[in-house]
Amino acid sequence: MSELSILGQRRPKVNSWAHLTGEARYADDLFLPRMLYGRLLRSTRAHARIRRIDVSRAAAHPGVVAVVTGADMPAKMGIMPSTQDETALAVDKVRYVGEPVAAVAALDEDTAYDALSLIEVVYEDLDPIFTIEEALEREDVKIHEEARRANVFKEVHLSFGDLDAGYAAADHVRDDWFFFEGNTHAPMESHSAVAQYGADDKLTLWTSTQVPHYLHRELEKVLGLPRSRIRVIATPNGGAFGGKSDPFGHEFAAALLALRTRRPVKITLDREEVFYAHRGRHPVKMRIRTGTKRDGEITAVHYQSWLDGGAYASYGIATTYYTGALLTVTYRIPAYKFDGVRVYTNKPPCGPKRGHGTTQPRYGFECQLDKIAEDLGLDPLEYRKRILQPANSRTVNDLRITSMGLGECLDALGRATRFSDRRGQLGRGKGIGIAGSAYISGAGLPIYWNEMPHSGAEIRIDRGGGVTVMCGTAEIGQGSDNVLASVAAETLGIMPSDVHVVSGDTSLAPVDLGSYSSRVTFMAGNAVKDAATKLRSRLLAVAAERLEVPADRLLSAYRRIYDRADPEKFLPFADAAVLAESKDGPLVAAGSYTPPKGIGGTFKGAGVGPTPAYSYQAAVAEVSVDLETGTVTVDKITTAHDCGRALNPANVEGQVEGAAYMGYGEIIGEEQVFRGGLHKKPSLLDYKIPTSLDTPALEVIVVESVDAEGPFGAKEAGEGPLNPVIPAIANAVYDAIRVRFDETPITAEKVLDALGKRDNRGIAKSRIGPEGLGDGKADPKRALRRLGASTDARERKRTS
Repeated sequence: MSELSILGQRRPKVNSWAHLTGEARYADDLFLPRMLYGRLLRSTRAHARIRRIDVSRAAAHPGVVAVVTGADMPAKMGIMPSTQDETALAVDKVRYVGEPVAAVAALDEDTAYDALSLIEVVYEDLDPIFTIEEALEREDVKIHEEARRANVFKEVHLSFGDLDAGYAAADHVRDDWFFFEGNTHAPMESHSAVAQYGADDKLTLWTSTQVPHYLHRELEKVLGLPRSRIRVIATPNGGAFGGKSDPFGHEFAAALLALRTRRPVKITLDREEVFYAHRGRHPVKMRIRTGTKRDGEITAVHYQSWLDGGAYASYGIATTYYTGALLTVTYRIPAYKFDGVRVYTNKPPCGPKRGHGTTQPRYGFECQLDKIAEDLGLDPLEYRKRILQPANSRTVNDLRITSMGLGECLDALGRATRFSDRRGQLGRGKGIGIAGSAYISGAGLPIYWNEMPHSGAEIRIDRGGGVTVMCGTAEIGQGSDNVLASVAAETLGIMPSDVHVVSGDTSLAPVDLGSYSSRVTFMAGNAVKDAATKLRSRLLAVAAERLEVPADRLLSAYRRIYDRADPEKFLPFADAAVLAESKDGPLVAAGSYTPPKGIGGTFKGAGVGPTPAYSYQAAVAEVSVDLETGTVTVDKITTAHDCGRALNPANVEGQVEGAAYMGYGEIIGEEQVFRGGLHKKPSLLDYKIPTSLDTPALEVIVVESVDAEGPFGAKEAGEGPLNPVIPAIANAVYDAIRVRFDETPITAEKVLDALGKRDNRGIAKSRIGPEGLGDGKADPKRALRRLGASTDARERKRTS
């Protein structure tokens, strides 16, 4: 019988009622006395030099209080310290349609909007670059002058094991190309920020951010204001999914306008502007070459990726590494080579979206594994089980694996869906597909490398038994406040309703690096547990003295500290708190968490990929394909997810269902596409995300591997479950109509094209997808030759 009293139970979130009743105050809900309203002027050019900006007419417009331009904030900024190439407002040059150029603060939003049309910007147009191929080849056009080669932002070349020997030993080799179309987060809440510069010369910024700590740092740099005079408060986010984990121009503009006017300033982006802010999924072209033995055992993998990064860096250096780093943590790969290139294009910057950097390669690899299984006459489910990376092992690229529940996930799916019995037996137009995946429970290294904790927490107990937890995490709808309250309640022996959580406030809470990379449960959970454990020791000591029972015989639960041998012998929690404070002073404790060292390699680039624990997941998708209209209907998605321990099963299931829904949207219809640099679908009327009526039946199977290092055994549950859904659907469509879709999304038009029913040509196809870089529109071998030459040069340098 479990001794846990709170965790493992289906309980409502501690902040549920505030959200359900409308009491939760999002950034755009804030209204301060004398508040001004800001709007951003955005570029109408994809690539141009700014020859002149004249704001005089706008500044003189009735109701306008202040106007700022990029010249007022010229410092480079960005989330990654080594690749900061962006300014809050464009300086000298614009690099995509929609880039912020100037900001206006006025008495009301309509006046601010009208004033934008009075700002005169003189541009000198430059040739734009819109494709990966152009970016690789155009030396004559530089989006960023700092780029060493053409418009390449980052190149990565890593090799582990003997690749040539691996291919030589292979009985079967597959060489496949894939393309994953870019898409965006589409959160319900648009970005919003409110800045106030007080009479005490201190700046407060309320903003819908995932990273209050990192934003705090960047504000100091851009505004020239000491961090000690800046306070960032992360307001509740109405969805984020990675799209609010960069510092954004509207946050700096609101802050500077507040400094200039000494009045509060609010800037809320409209929906079209959210599409320009973007930071969504990178479009990625991939080539995967995999060698296997006749029984399917992998002998070698060479993975190559080309990422379209848009106009700026964002998290791009990490994204580039992530496209290759985690392919090794699911299945045994004895020899592995990874070549990755991220390029600049004149489109909104790409960044992290749920499953950051790992979603695209997982799609390609899991589709290829299905092809290999078919080539070798193997059951796709049993094949994956046969080649699993073992628990408590090291991958070929030196990533530490601890708990590993992918095998249990596959077994559970096999039982729940009868996959092996039904595959290939459902009749034409009906199909079933499977895929597996893994994800990190937070990154092993911080964005700014240092020896400080990744997460800190402080807990206070008052004289009435109330508990306050303070942590720098951002509540973005994922339930992080609930995790912190529940971990504290479990450790101390109280109820979650007794806990008040103060999160995302840089002046009140210890630093947490932010709500990204599925790190909060593992890292902030461990920090809170550390602080609560220290307080628990003080409470047990005074309870042992009062009850005349050895401290190691005491348990705490349901607001009591009691004798394990005689549960009716107890001390109320509030009484214990009074005794402990009377004896040793206020009940306050700090806790922290830093990932262990040695969980990854020591080579250059080894900082991306390691994590304290990987979550594992697998999905089975069931689809129907209308052979006349080409419409793909996903009937059901069943996901099994290894989350270590489900601290709250209802919350875990909600996260897994949300991830499945998002993955479903990405493969069925979502695409961030442009024409001449202009976004074709910058609204939720045109950008097709599934509604609740479109969403298939979702079933979640929770697998608990109970990780030894996670808080009470927990691992992540928010991002990983998205990854297997996309290839599972693609594999199911193949089972239905025998056509491989090696590119996303799978639209009705593509299905009709594959079936030979489009344009009345009657020519059916067995595959839809890229043939290489360029796809016949340019010389596809030229960019490959350049990459090959660069790779060879690096290999010679490495071995010399």
